[in-house]
Amino acid sequence: MKKLFILAIAALLSISAQAQQVDLRKKISVSGSAETEVMPDIIYISISLKEYLKDGNSKKKVEITDLENQLFNAVQSAGIAKENLSITNLSSYTAVAEKKKNPDYLASKQYRLKVTDLNKWNAIIDAVDAKGIAYTNIESYDYSKIEGLKKELKIKALQAAKAKAAYLVEALGDKLGSAIDIQEVNNEQFPQPMYRSNVMYMSKAAESADMAPAAEIDFKKIKLNYVMNVVFEIKGI
Repeated sequence: MKKLFILAIAALLSISAQAQQVDLRKKISVSGSAETEVMPDIIYISISLKEYLKDGNSKKKVEITDLENQLFNAVQSAGIAKENLSITNLSSYTAVAEKKKNPDYLASKQYRLKVTDLNKWNAIIDAVDAKGIAYTNIESYDYSKIEGLKKELKIKALQAAKAKAAYLVEALGDKLGSAIDIQEVNNEQFPQPMYRSNVMYMSKAAESADMAPAAEIDFKKIKLNYVMNVVFEIKGI
């Protein structure tokens, strides 16, 4: 029993001694960076359709189903997959119950559409009754090859760090060893789309009334920047 106790104490002392050992290796800590800008090629647009009364007559209502069918047909005609159009407002499904309670109730629905070409979007919106469009705007955008680009930039940043460490160490007459520690710093920027007015779309009826034209959209590029902080061992020649 006494021997076991002595062995346990010895093991603890050995572990403690190892933990207190100082890393005496010569090291160099450097940073490497890589960045690029890309134009978005995926655009997410929100659309709100709302019933309206023709000439203010409650008996001549343009139904939400008619507006919805116009939108669906326009999306298909533009060659966009139906999966790219989805309903985003769950309250839209309460329209049937509301109509039963109040015949004058004007239902509305909100949708989210994914497009890769704004020219197709213009064709889609022109095919929908302008008076039935409450509003449209761009929610966000993305780049289809973003993941591959991120990987490429991280590798370039790491290579830049290694190259910097190599010439600094060689200037001292030493040799660069293996990487001891690598830390990544992410500086991605996905700026929101900027508008020259508060709306993206304005109905033809509004335009004919000498109001401001549809807003012009200023797309800012997506900026990706990565910094790799790397610690290398320095070895003597």
